[in-house]
Amino acid sequence: MNIRCFTSSDAQQVIALWQECGLTVPWNDPQKDIERKLSVEADLFLVGELEGRIMASAMGGYDGHRGSVNYLAVLPRHQKKGFGEALLREVETRLLELGCPKINLMVRTTNQPVISFYEGCGYTKDPVVCIGKRLIPDGDPAKR
Repeated sequence: MNIRCFTSSDAQQVIALWQECGLTVPWNDPQKDIERKLSVEADLFLVGELEGRIMASAMGGYDGHRGSVNYLAVLPRHQKKGFGEALLREVETRLLELGCPKINLMVRTTNQPVISFYEGCGYTKDPVVCIGKRLIPDGDPAKR
């Protein structure tokens, strides 16, 4: 797998990847998520290519206090082959180069396979509650 920074021409392949991996939800517009990410730390938005096709993605972030990883995805047919971990390690390396001391992740509690994946990569559950507030609505409010 070749890991590189996302480019605008990757958008449709990346959105299709997220959809196939079940990462899209009605209240988050994936195109808007991409546009927002490209305006902040675009060099932490990575894709993995195999044979010229995008088969993995990860959006890293850093606010000066904690790092984050969102939209880590690998096409199902390529999962459990080390590609997800390789992409995660690349994001970790880039965050560490920025001085990031810790990464916080958000995973839906119903997604046990992904929780197990992160635990296998050395992540542990923190005794915290994730609390959120949407400032800009993206999708149908009835589906939130």
